[in-house]
Amino acid sequence: MNLSIIVAKATNNVIGNNNTLIWHLPSDLKYFKKLTTGNTIIMGRKTFDSIGKPLPNRRNVIITRNSNLKIEGCEVVNSLEEAIQLSSSDENVFIVGGADIYRQSMTMAQTLYVTEVHAEFNGDSYFPEIEPSKWIEIKREDHNADEKNSLDYSFVTYNKR
Repeated sequence: MNLSIIVAKATNNVIGNNNTLIWHLPSDLKYFKKLTTGNTIIMGRKTFDSIGKPLPNRRNVIITRNSNLKIEGCEVVNSLEEAIQLSSSDENVFIVGGADIYRQSMTMAQTLYVTEVHAEFNGDSYFPEIEPSKWIEIKREDHNADEKNSLDYSFVTYNKR
């Protein structure tokens, strides 16, 4: 299994506010879809609530403390470890949020797919620091704001050292 994290984060590591995305970057949504389609995605229940439905053409695994929760079209587990064990025979597994799930999975992931949004935002959810001693940048695509994407951004891939 290849365990990866995929995230869009501001320069100050903000990833959301009040359980919503702060920015609208259609190119980032396309990038997310391209990477995760046909694969397994693992997310916390609040992240699932912010999306509002299972994402199509993906195995959706939801982590919650509520052991009675059932969500149609999703597999529900009670810990990150349980989610990873459930997905262990899948080729590509992506952690897609939120902040607590990202924090728990940073030591387990082999790859980070980071959309760096070149702006700072106020928010209440943060992505952990990417420590250069633990991660090496292997690819970067810089993009300027355009008629569809109101902010400058970069797609950056890191591998664990």
